Amino acid sequence: MDNLSYMEIREQICDVCHKMWQLGWVAANDGNVSVKLPDGNFMATPTGISKSFITPEKLVVINAQGEVLEGAPYKPSSEIKMHLRCYKEREDVGAVVHAHPPTATGYAVAGKSLDEYSMIETVIAIGSIPLTPYGTPSTDEVPDAIAPYLKEHDVMLLQNHGALTVGCDLITAYYRMETLELFAKISLTAHLLGGAQEISKPKIEKLLYLRDNYYGVTGKHPGYKHYNKDDE
Repeated sequence: MDNLSYMEIREQICDVCHKMWQLGWVAANDGNVSVKLPDGNFMATPTGISKSFITPEKLVVINAQGEVLEGAPYKPSSEIKMHLRCYKEREDVGAVVHAHPPTATGYAVAGKSLDEYSMIETVIAIGSIPLTPYGTPSTDEVPDAIAPYLKEHDVMLLQNHGALTVGCDLITAYYRMETLELFAKISLTAHLLGGAQEISKPKIEKLLYLRDNYYGVTGKHPGYKHYNKDDE
């Protein structure tokens, strides 16, 4: 984000918010977006406003304690504690996106993770997707629930809640949410067809090597946790 002006960051946040609404990932006042600024403060979406109606002047700037520095009378989302925990736990995080993409959130509501390696692009882009424990929104329960997973994951399902992605910048975090929802749709289709065929351990290792050495993918990756033992 260092190369973007504050107005460009504001416009980028609005663009992402509008895309999220158009894609049906949020309804009414759902979802929230934040970006870490070069001075160490954060720009975030306000509470109580549909992402379809977000405009640059409605965004707020807050400090690490969640106090509003710019943008009054607007206030940050009540979920800002979750965002701030992401930045606190991970110095490499430059943006956070929270949304309710329907298929991925369906897995979260059903209590099912997407902790599998069955699609090449997903292995490379985001790895496996854990389901974090239930937490009451707007309290410290959600930040505490996601903290252990932030050490290895950039993408998480929030039990009975939605999805969370982090990235070095906003576009990266947004793309990861796109990848998550597409993977959830593909996984659901595979389930209807009899179940996904997971990629073997040697092939996963090769993909992870390429990820780290050729594809330039940033962020955390949990390695492999599931594989076809017949191919060991």
